[in-house]
Amino acid sequence: MTIAIDGPSGSGKSSVSRAVARRLGLRYLDTGAMFRAVTWWCVEHGFDLGDLDGVARAADGMQLRMGTDPVDPAVEVDGQRVDAPLRTAQVSARVSRVATNPQVRSTLAQQQRRIIADARRCGGIVVEGRDITTVIAPDAEYRVLLSASEEARLHRRAAELQAQGQEQEAEQLRDQVLRRDRDDATVSDFQAPAAGVHGIDTSALTFEEAVAAVVAVVQTADPSADNPTPDGGP
Repeated sequence: MTIAIDGPSGSGKSSVSRAVARRLGLRYLDTGAMFRAVTWWCVEHGFDLGDLDGVARAADGMQLRMGTDPVDPAVEVDGQRVDAPLRTAQVSARVSRVATNPQVRSTLAQQQRRIIADARRCGGIVVEGRDITTVIAPDAEYRVLLSASEEARLHRRAAELQAQGQEQEAEQLRDQVLRRDRDDATVSDFQAPAAGVHGIDTSALTFEEAVAAVVAVVQTADPSADNPTPDGGP
């Protein structure tokens, strides 16, 4: 099966998606990390992110490997593991410039569909990120859009950064969460569920409740789905 999960920043889609994948014994793909990887590579190599063609060529030529183990979804670029650098403020502040590049979106969409197809042959995958429910995997058996209030999303992002030992001013935090969503919304529709997509508002839900709500969407159609592997992974 494929479970596609979309939603704005801070709605919980990454952490919830990983947990759902572990619970159901499926693979996991964070498509947002792919855009972050291209951003990181371009910054490291001095690319002008305003050069749409140049960035698109970089995305097409770089060796990007996405791990799909929900316990440890490693991201490698040219053989180097780059999970930590992808989450820095430097990358977060610039990733929308890459994510709104139509050529990059097309290149990464092809890679995402290949990863999904490979994972389906091994049992299935939870895939999350922009456009997943409508463009990348519109035929997924289960499609969910997570949403949350601005207050809840900002609070979660602040807590996430604090857990990583990072502190940000309120304005920087709003830029990372709300401004990025505004920018990304110019090329992607992820703020309201499309036809056939289950909407779940996580504003008042605990993490465990949000995970259970997504699993319930699957169980409604397939009561036997909640049957994880012994280690919770694929």
